Amino acid sequence: MRRIAPVVVPVLLAIADAVLVNGLELALELGVSVVAATALLLRRRFPLLVFLVTLPGLYIGYIWFAPMIGLYTLAARRPGRRRLGICAVLLIAAHFLPYPISDFELTAYRENTLVLIDACVTSAAPIALGLLVRTRRELASRVEDLTRSLRREDRLLADRVKTTERARLAREMHDVVAHQVSLISLQAGAVQVSTEDEAARAGARTIRELSVRTLEELRHMVGVLRADGGDGDGEEASGLAPQPDLEELPRLIEMSALDVTYEGGVVASAGGPGGAGGAKTVERAAFRTVQEALTNVRKHAPGAQVRVRVDPSDEVGGEAGPGLRVEIRNGPPDATATAPALPGGGHGLVGLRERAQSLGGTLEARHTSDGGFVVRAEFPYGAG
Repeated sequence: MRRIAPVVVPVLLAIADAVLVNGLELALELGVSVVAATALLLRRRFPLLVFLVTLPGLYIGYIWFAPMIGLYTLAARRPGRRRLGICAVLLIAAHFLPYPISDFELTAYRENTLVLIDACVTSAAPIALGLLVRTRRELASRVEDLTRSLRREDRLLADRVKTTERARLAREMHDVVAHQVSLISLQAGAVQVSTEDEAARAGARTIRELSVRTLEELRHMVGVLRADGGDGDGEEASGLAPQPDLEELPRLIEMSALDVTYEGGVVASAGGPGGAGGAKTVERAAFRTVQEALTNVRKHAPGAQVRVRVDPSDEVGGEAGPGLRVEIRNGPPDATATAPALPGGGHGLVGLRERAQSLGGTLEARHTSDGGFVVRAEFPYGAG
């Protein structure tokens, strides 16, 4: 109705005007008036032509609605001073001159003046209304453009604030965390050189390797933050340490100091249809999932037996498609083992779930009936 009513209602009003003015007896006047009224159906597409068609209806049939609506449409859709001026003069002439022209009385000054004023008002009113509507439409469009521009500026400002914060975070990570981890690595190296106990030397070597690996990953994160924060460039990003994938899982498990059984059924970087980039992203997510789960076992279930499974999957989240399934299951903690006083913020599993959801996958974490815990994640290939 919103699309049909603006087209049909003016036509019906013009037809009613033609019938009321001319009645049903005057065939020529009524026919010309109805043609003028019907032409309004095309007024939006051909406003100038429709207006010219309505002029005979005004001149012969003395109808007003059709020519006024036609002139209003012309002013609203095809504005132009010369065009509107000529059309206004034509409407005034059609209104002022009688039909037939022989009935015109030049000496009837008072009556002619009143008719001329009436014709000028009849011509000016639809032009003014049409220009007003067009101006209002243009202002609404400009306001909408300004609104979009302000929203875009707000987004740019928010991105700039985020960029500055990321750069600040990168500096803090580098200045604080990197310094502390470097001291740990140096102390472990000193112990490794000075001690004669083979077990202590092996432990110091492991601590040193973990510290170096942590520094490499920290360097990568600082480089990413600086690159996104505008403090880095392509050369810095290209020199970042490689991200972990499934090939690193055995080493991660070996250095975890836990009783872990690893069952891997996926070849590293044997990605699915998503290509190498998508496969790397999925493998990195799987690695981080195992890493966080082993950290939680070390915190909350010391001495527990752990089983890690990484298998290919033909269905992810109930939808068919190649993917990767990761499961970390641990039994109940050993009552004789001492739980390490490791800090925890409670955000590890939340971050893993958000990572899985961002890749189009799922993550489930729950307690088991035997007092253990299981973390199960599924990632579709090609999501990265």
